[in-house]
Amino acid sequence: MVHCDGASNLLGVQMDLKHLLNNLITAVMVIDVDLRLCYANAAAEQLLGVSTHRLTEHSLADNFQVLGVSTQILSNAIRDNQGLTISTAPLVTLDNQHHIVDITLTPLEHEQGLALLELRQVDQQRRIHQQLALDAQQQAAQYLVRNLAHEIKNPLGGLRGAAQLLSRELHDPELHEFTDMIIEQADRLRNLVDRLLGPQKPSQHTLQNIHQVIQKVLTLVTMTLPENIQFKQDYDPSIPDINMDPEQLQQAVLNIVQNAVQALEGIGGNITIKTRTQHQVTIGTQRHKIVIALSIIDNGPGIKPELMDTLFYPMVTGRAQGSGLGLSISHNFARLHGGRIDCQSKPGETEFTILLPIKTT
Repeated sequence: MVHCDGASNLLGVQMDLKHLLNNLITAVMVIDVDLRLCYANAAAEQLLGVSTHRLTEHSLADNFQVLGVSTQILSNAIRDNQGLTISTAPLVTLDNQHHIVDITLTPLEHEQGLALLELRQVDQQRRIHQQLALDAQQQAAQYLVRNLAHEIKNPLGGLRGAAQLLSRELHDPELHEFTDMIIEQADRLRNLVDRLLGPQKPSQHTLQNIHQVIQKVLTLVTMTLPENIQFKQDYDPSIPDINMDPEQLQQAVLNIVQNAVQALEGIGGNITIKTRTQHQVTIGTQRHKIVIALSIIDNGPGIKPELMDTLFYPMVTGRAQGSGLGLSISHNFARLHGGRIDCQSKPGETEFTILLPIKTT
């Protein structure tokens, strides 16, 4: 019976196939009868949220919280040289991510005691379809709002000009208060319209580090941060520089961080800024080998479920004093960088993740 320690021939073959396996979106692992991992591809590392080193240093059961099949059944199947298929099984990772997976165990024909374990995310395809539908709806809503903004912008200029002319003709200083108010409110509406229109074309991009962008945001926010709110940083220092407009991404991150701060006002809590890389990620209709995943996580009350589907629409907000533009602007800036923003929320945890492609040569 072959264990990981004696699987050098198989591992030599796997080295030849490593590039191919790392391009799969299915998590692929080779395990022995004791459920020790001999090999795990990049998709397995990403799905379980654990490095390859940790995966191979620990048994399979130590690399997740819940898997919809007992480890004893897997071990017995390998020992008996039997295949196994389980559909729509729950998987809860060590970092408390919930997934639905199809599990396939295939004994390796010429290597007794070793088996190929595949975990295919069935919720991933569902998320891709939902994301495409949401993107189409958001584009339609933004198109409508932009057309409306254009219609508002033209008469605003005339309104402001008329108020200025009227102000010059008035000799009573007390009446100037009213024309000043008209001009002030016209300027406020003009600023709102400009934010609604926003940039629609990519700006000049330069090679920048995402962590420098984050640090600038934290420097701004901590100046007025309440004492009962703390920031935690969890960065992957190996993330390479990417081509970006740093001002746009700074604004995208700032809007989300400010929302997290506002969610914790009065109750206090933690905001975690985390960066990681993810492999084989589909954004829109394009699949990327590697992307940056920048997550902003707070432990506040969560977002109302009825807002989730329209969260990135212009003018949608859960706060009485909110403009409903912050997340829409962030989503647009991410889109202009070829990325997207995902959101998961429940009471006690809200996570926004900005996904940005890393261009590989």
